[in-house]
Amino acid sequence: MSSDNVAEVEELSTAMSSSELPKALDVLATLQATVKKQVLGRDDVIELAIIALIADGHVLLEDFPGSGKTTLAKALGEAIINGSSNDESIVPFRRIQFTPDLLPSDVTGVPVFDSNSNAFHFRHGPLFAHVVLADEINRTSPKVQSAMLEAMGEKQVTVDNVTYALDDLFFVIATQNPLDLVGTYPLPTPQLDRFLFKITMDHIDRDSELDVLDTYKTRRDLSGQLETVTRDQVLRARKTIDNEVAIGASVKTALVDISRNLRDDDRVLQGNSTRSMVLLLPALQVSAALRGRDFVSAEDIELLLPRVLGHRIELAPGVSDVEKVLLDNMREPMEQLARSTLSK
Repeated sequence: MSSDNVAEVEELSTAMSSSELPKALDVLATLQATVKKQVLGRDDVIELAIIALIADGHVLLEDFPGSGKTTLAKALGEAIINGSSNDESIVPFRRIQFTPDLLPSDVTGVPVFDSNSNAFHFRHGPLFAHVVLADEINRTSPKVQSAMLEAMGEKQVTVDNVTYALDDLFFVIATQNPLDLVGTYPLPTPQLDRFLFKITMDHIDRDSELDVLDTYKTRRDLSGQLETVTRDQVLRARKTIDNEVAIGASVKTALVDISRNLRDDDRVLQGNSTRSMVLLLPALQVSAALRGRDFVSAEDIELLLPRVLGHRIELAPGVSDVEKVLLDNMREPMEQLARSTLSK
């Protein structure tokens, strides 16, 4: 073996031994195991929620009452503790029940006058949490929606012209009922674009439903007995996956070509934004890491792209099958991606 080859092998060995990816995967595995003990029959939704959390995105759940959305969000929030953070204003989990009479200050917080110090002090609202469940988010007014848009897009809230930063680990799980639309305010397109995934939850299968009934007492008493991870561990896992999971140029080319195909399709009135592709990249990295790879492949695109684009493209009148439209426009770019992968 030449000296150059020896140097390459030693460099590769050093890189593998210094990799932080196994530690990041341990964090993801702990989160998954903890949530799965409390939420049964929703393994696919749990995985997507954890992908969004690590990828610094947000999730919109379209579901029916009693389908486990609160349990999912609470389980995920309580699986994360502050750790070394001393900021007492940030809590693991908060639920906000959106109603038509809700005010922006009800979610962001409000200045409160302290007679002892003769000054105003900011009282933090429920948005100051690691995981926020925004229940029936489409039932509140546009003013509250704009406050949520700022929080989700900029990780900050503005009250009385003063801006307050949210935590780096800020994750929103929002819900809306797909049938009961009376008295709702449809989410504006810019806010929909802030959600990484839109997930339609169906009823769980028969065996899982029986398991829910059989184990409800056991799961009810699990509080305080489950494994947790710290906020710092989650943020470190996010950074590690971002640094160590590669995204090839051919993957990015496929994403751009799919987007351009959708915009040129007569069945599509409005295609997806460039931002949606930017938000998708870290999600693809997390998906690859969960499958034991340090590179993004076509499998990750096929899994996540429909979840990312389904709520971002607007179809022409008379066209209703968004899945077929997506598959038609994905076919050629994905074939080119497969050919480029085989040629390497």
